[in-house]
Amino acid sequence: MFSCSNKGLNVEELRIVSTVPSATETVCALGLIDSLVGVTYGCDFPPEVRSKPTVVESTMPKGLTMREIHELVSKAKQQGRNYFRVRFDLLAELKPNLLIYQGVCDVCSVQQKQVHNTFNVNMPIFSTLSLHAENVAGILDDIRRVGRATAKAVEAASLVRKLSMRMNELNTMVAMKNRRPRVLLMEWLDPPIVGGHWAPELVNLAGGYPILAESGKPSHTVSWNEIIREDPDIIVAVPCGYTVPETLREMRRISPPEDWWRLKAVREEQVWVADARSYFSRPGPRFIHGLEILMELLWDMQAYSDSAGVEPHALAEPWLR
Repeated sequence: MFSCSNKGLNVEELRIVSTVPSATETVCALGLIDSLVGVTYGCDFPPEVRSKPTVVESTMPKGLTMREIHELVSKAKQQGRNYFRVRFDLLAELKPNLLIYQGVCDVCSVQQKQVHNTFNVNMPIFSTLSLHAENVAGILDDIRRVGRATAKAVEAASLVRKLSMRMNELNTMVAMKNRRPRVLLMEWLDPPIVGGHWAPELVNLAGGYPILAESGKPSHTVSWNEIIREDPDIIVAVPCGYTVPETLREMRRISPPEDWWRLKAVREEQVWVADARSYFSRPGPRFIHGLEILMELLWDMQAYSDSAGVEPHALAEPWLR
């Protein structure tokens, strides 16, 4: 049985399994952490979810470089598979009545067909909710949809208002700027991939001009020559799923081309690393802190407001001289 709501359930009856970290964060932001019975290996916020049963596991080998990960993922995608394993045995034990997944990127999480295959297993009937945010409006709409599916529509509407007000407040701070720095947001480093979907919109909201990217369109690979030709004012590295220390470590492994050192952003030390795992890779409520980080990097103003204790950004010293 597939559906996008749980109108017959109240909060006390909910047993939610999340197969994507952004959904986990949204569920918890709506006050439903106690109703969350299963998560993925990548769910780490809020910290309490780490003790929840892991329903989705990664089969990706450990210790790979970015280039190796890209090659494995690209090959798997061509073959219609990925590196995630669903614990059907655990799902049967947990007896969820709502399973949330995302339908935007098969690389980043469980595929839709893997979720559908769940129903071929002898399990109790439950509902599914597919999230599919491709831009900021989509993120806000997904929050509302989770709210409707979990009897938390009021709380979801309140959260959306809060996020919208913060966006407007931040955008007002840059509305009168007389320039728009040209920003390259790198979602992967080897090979170089520019961020798509909601990422270019965050750059726009922060008062910048996203280069080699378009809001609502998928992320895509570019050549180093294209980057050199565009000569961005500022470069922000946010490789999907990486923290600041992890990205800096990868940068020490990767050597950009010689022409890299002639770029304006490199010469003016405007190459940065930001926490992608928390703020850029996940289309959940914390996207707002990704916008705040971009505000700080573009305009040297204090805007970051998260109290999670992560390192939000740092100079990309390995790629500066």
